[in-house]
Amino acid sequence: MSTPASDAFRYAHAHRAEIAWLSQNTNHLVPPEVVRGALEQAVRDRLYEGYPLGSGDPELLDLIARDFGLAGGQPFLTSGGTESLYMIMRALLGPGDEVVASDPSYLIIHKFVELAGARTNNLDIYAPPYRLTSDRVREAVGAKTKMILLIDPLNPLGSGYPREEVRAIAEIAHDRHLILLNDVTYRDFSDGHALAAEFAPEETVTVWSVSKNCGLAGLRIGGMIARPDLLGKIARFNTNDLGVNILAQVAARAALRTKARWIGEVVRQTRANGARIRDVVAGTPGMSLPVYPSRANMMVMDVAKLGVAPEAIQEELLKRHGVFVRAGNYLSPKHGSQFVRISFSNPPGDIERFARALPEALRTLRGAPVAAAPH
Repeated sequence: MSTPASDAFRYAHAHRAEIAWLSQNTNHLVPPEVVRGALEQAVRDRLYEGYPLGSGDPELLDLIARDFGLAGGQPFLTSGGTESLYMIMRALLGPGDEVVASDPSYLIIHKFVELAGARTNNLDIYAPPYRLTSDRVREAVGAKTKMILLIDPLNPLGSGYPREEVRAIAEIAHDRHLILLNDVTYRDFSDGHALAAEFAPEETVTVWSVSKNCGLAGLRIGGMIARPDLLGKIARFNTNDLGVNILAQVAARAALRTKARWIGEVVRQTRANGARIRDVVAGTPGMSLPVYPSRANMMVMDVAKLGVAPEAIQEELLKRHGVFVRAGNYLSPKHGSQFVRISFSNPPGDIERFARALPEALRTLRGAPVAAAPH
């Protein structure tokens, strides 16, 4: 019997020093000195004793604006990108509204849609091209549609959108007067990424985070960018009227000041890790990668032909090998039993632990020999 996800996380946190954390798309490649000095100085200055500026650190807001380069867009800070997603749904949706979305997807967003009394119209994308297309979005828009959810690059598949496809979806939102929610948490890992707000600035809310690109997931800071009139409607639901965590702002400011110096190496190593995982999967009969190369720092490994449940793979790798990957059931109601998600912005040693552990784990679970991972 597999371990519930909550118990898996409890186990992993209790053994954090022993775990190769390949389960949450977190980034473990950013040089620690990027933020360490800034945080240490903030603690010495005892900044934590007072409230931050409610509207956010001015330099941080300016860095965000310059990082995105969206003319007329106003940045807004929240406690992680997830809080922005919650605020957007509560502010802009109501009972009876529909959101064009996908399956697989980042289903926390779908939960927030439901909390607003609305529903998602989930288009099945677990087949080529493993993303929404403008034609399918256009067909799915109906009288009750209020919003289009465009996650680019897409968690969990790692697929991304060509510039012309982003433009076409943005034009649908503009022509039909729909909100376009563009979640771009993983954009720094994607070559040639296009922001939907370039094409539909009035209709688009861009949600961002420094959890993944800057390796600051534990500090919980992110936000959104939108035109002032749209942002004003959303900000009514802000509960952080006294500001976002001041140490998180210090760390985000330090990371964005220096990002140009180190992000290239982070992306290079992430891609090298992805290639190593590809080789491991290629040497494992019954496994495949639906999307490769990933345009994010995660992808899914299809295990439907293995005859082993994703939850069992997750548990075996975690408990016996100290490698934490994630079963797909929390990312897809329809296809979650077919895949395991793996993230790989990690030191190469973590990836090699996975490469050694996977054949042994499958041998145990299936009770039969499997091919050794190639070197």
